[in-house]
Amino acid sequence: MGFTSSSGVVISERKKMRASPIRIPTVSNDTDWDFCFHLIPRLYLRDVSSTVPVVTSQDRVSLPKEKLAQSQKKVAQLIKGKMIIKQKTHWNTQANKETIRCVILSRIIFGEEPWKCAQALATLAYGYLTLRGLPPQAKKHAESAKNTLMTWKGNTTSDKEKKEILETLVMLYYTVGVAWLLQNCGREAYFNLQKSERNMKELKKSYKGGACGLQVSEKDLTIALGRAPLANRRLNLALAYFEKAIDNVIAAKGDRTSDLVGLYEEIAQIKQLRRNHDQAVQYLQQARSICVSLFTEVSPQAAEVSALLAKADATSGEAQHRDAVEIYFIKSITAYQTTLGPEDYETLTTIEEFCKWLVQNGEKQCLIIQILIYGHEHCKSRDTKNLLTLMQRSSVNSKEKTSTQASQQ
Repeated sequence: MGFTSSSGVVISERKKMRASPIRIPTVSNDTDWDFCFHLIPRLYLRDVSSTVPVVTSQDRVSLPKEKLAQSQKKVAQLIKGKMIIKQKTHWNTQANKETIRCVILSRIIFGEEPWKCAQALATLAYGYLTLRGLPPQAKKHAESAKNTLMTWKGNTTSDKEKKEILETLVMLYYTVGVAWLLQNCGREAYFNLQKSERNMKELKKSYKGGACGLQVSEKDLTIALGRAPLANRRLNLALAYFEKAIDNVIAAKGDRTSDLVGLYEEIAQIKQLRRNHDQAVQYLQQARSICVSLFTEVSPQAAEVSALLAKADATSGEAQHRDAVEIYFIKSITAYQTTLGPEDYETLTTIEEFCKWLVQNGEKQCLIIQILIYGHEHCKSRDTKNLLTLMQRSSVNSKEKTSTQASQQ
């Protein structure tokens, strides 16, 4: 997909395809779509008992435009709200409904400007990906947006419109790429993310170096570009993208920003895959230091990194790291219990991982920990006790067998 510089923005593939009406794809069993679709006729209803003048054709256009502007503003507010409010599911659903409403209103208003409809569809696809976590639906709507642009025969001369179309393409290919990545298709993901990257570069040129306030940030795109080759074990390429992202974040926000935590964790994973234990631990310690300074040691963020540090030390298999494993697991469990509660999923999962490590290393403290947390009669305590008993019997039988074989020789 490309643009001509002389006649404005033109989609090159359109010559290969026949023009077709814009279709807004539906998703089976999607009640949100139906809900928003049936709201649209209300835009044109008026109270016949009132003294409001008859609605003119100009009013009929301006009213949907006002509604579209309101919906777009509401989407931005809801997305911002979900970042600071814990009830994310509610905010995500509401924001998704508003993006659907934007698609329908755009189709009503911009019937002769299909790229505007494609813009709304791309936003909807991005919403299905980031708000709802539904890659198949995201890909379906993104492909519809792409087809809409490819069948568009109009030209644009406005610099503002060119930038908006480039932003749409960045979002569209990013959405498709990440959707493929979530479905464990690294090759397809990287192919689409590279297209998003090319459009991002062109967009930055049009903004003369800086493009702030975009729905898809350069950092998000770079991280996705790193994760795609990582999924295919192309470690050098993945590392290059993550290091680039770290450099950009430090240049923009400094070296103590929370944005670095996830990036350090990604690089630590690559170092572990390369069996470079010491460097992996160093990156995780940097991440933990940032979490402790920004969120305190007793926080979910610090607990998560502490658990990763414990597992990184555990995978080394070296005796000198045993103390570090116990220390970081206990710190993680304590922080999770204090902040999220003893019955939270993260708390229980970390306890389970700690117990498995203790069992593998011949320790029995895991049973004591689970009895303290759950009690003697809890199924988890009984299962652990049975597992320890089974392992002890297996160990005794193995020793007896070895002794018998030695005596026979």
